[in-house]
Amino acid sequence: MNNVESRTPPASEDLERRTLIGSVELRAAAEGSKSPGTLVGYAAVFSQLSLDLGMFREKLAPGCFTDSLKTDDVRGLVNHDENMLIGRNVAGTLRMEQDEIGLHYEIDLPNTSVGHDAAENVRLGNMTGCSFSFTTDVDQWDMTGAIPIRTVVKVRKLYDVGPVTYPAYEQTSVACRSFNAALRQREIPPTPPITTLLAKARQRLAEAQLIPNS
Repeated sequence: MNNVESRTPPASEDLERRTLIGSVELRAAAEGSKSPGTLVGYAAVFSQLSLDLGMFREKLAPGCFTDSLKTDDVRGLVNHDENMLIGRNVAGTLRMEQDEIGLHYEIDLPNTSVGHDAAENVRLGNMTGCSFSFTTDVDQWDMTGAIPIRTVVKVRKLYDVGPVTYPAYEQTSVACRSFNAALRQREIPPTPPITTLLAKARQRLAEAQLIPNS
């Protein structure tokens, strides 16, 4: 059986979020501009393995944003909050492109309280991470190693990018469902919950105590 499997997740709008730490910086605005500055950084890095998510690790395939960058109306948000809007690609205040490293972005911050707060927090080092929200169209699982590797091959829709206060790599329900589906395709049972394993261990211990010493 093939150890590397491609599949298309269910057609549901399951939002996923990924974060890079230390991936945002502030550049001065052009002379005469009312903008407090331009945020520059990478929202995503290709081919870089995530932290251990407990069941698997993950990476983004080069070019996975190609289709979404052509069609999606993407916002620049602070902490994924739609009320803290700082840019939009169709307005030209958010610019994104893929290169050999990953998904590069620039956001011309607006002359608003949210824009000024974002600029100051990045300048002071209070905000050091960048995150993006997306849904997955195609992912791929490699089961050959000690821990399975999920590769996001194609992003279905890119929703937003921007700075975040608490950088964290989130384990999402859609990724877990995709992992379990890949296991079912390989006829490998998923790992039992820790509560089940503990219950079995207690049962074995109790049975051992009932056996008299020889």
